Amino acid sequence: MNAKHNLPLFHQTPKRRKFITDLGKVAGAAAFLSSPFVSMANTSLASNAPMTVGDVMDLFIAEIPEGPFKQTVDTLKAGNRDIEVTGIATSMFATLDVIQQAIEMKANFIIAHEPTYYNHLDDTNWLKGDEVYQYKAELLKKNNMAVWRNHDYIHTHFPDGVQTGVVKKLGWEEYYNPKERNRYQIPATSLKDLIDHVKESLGIDTVRYIGDLSQSCQKVLLMPGASGGKRQIEMISKEKPDVLICGEISEWETAEYVRDARIKGENLSLVVMGHIDSEEPGSEFMAEWLQKNVPDIKVTHIPAKNPLSFY
Repeated sequence: MNAKHNLPLFHQTPKRRKFITDLGKVAGAAAFLSSPFVSMANTSLASNAPMTVGDVMDLFIAEIPEGPFKQTVDTLKAGNRDIEVTGIATSMFATLDVIQQAIEMKANFIIAHEPTYYNHLDDTNWLKGDEVYQYKAELLKKNNMAVWRNHDYIHTHFPDGVQTGVVKKLGWEEYYNPKERNRYQIPATSLKDLIDHVKESLGIDTVRYIGDLSQSCQKVLLMPGASGGKRQIEMISKEKPDVLICGEISEWETAEYVRDARIKGENLSLVVMGHIDSEEPGSEFMAEWLQKNVPDIKVTHIPAKNPLSFY
């Protein structure tokens, strides 16, 4: 090799020093951007350009290792990806009340956890002539609003965003293992005191239950939402909990299994919180995530609230 190519930097010509310095800057920038500790979220936030609905969606989906999913219910139910976001509202459901509140606070993007149009796939073909559907769809269109369902992604997030939100509200962080998200070993407490704690922590007026209120509960299965009777029963059979606390049941499935288990002599109770009340904390989790990751956009959590009353 030619000796002049091995000269120390301070012996090289000014032109060559500038070339090497500039090359170092480029290499350093490339190394920084390729670092696993620099997320795409941070690079997105560095831009002063307005964020679109699609930008916000992609920012969250980027945190999902398997995302984006080829098949998912997490699609836009109103609006499009190119709408410039003026404000965001998170909620369990994009109810008419939630939509009206979002309009008043100038939030044109609603991120809901559950369907907008009364069925899991948000199929609207069967609703074309329905006045309630038309009213809702036209209200969203008139106000140029976007609604995105974030169900599959937030549940696939690690840790599960809904479960994390519920655990935080219950104050059970020290008992929470994200890899065993449904299983909790809590200090022994009576079923009555446990129910009171759940109601107070999650702001629930009334729950349904099966069991002896004086029963001591320590091993808890916490399954917000509607896991389905088969999965609930399989988890009970596997984990042998003192109590299953869940969001929603089919009365002819899980409730009947618990009733038979108790008659058989098992020390098993059931607490049914209600679907909305059990998963609303997930929308609070989403609001907090957005406030951290898109700080220039106003984000508000609007509780959907349980529409059912007990007489």
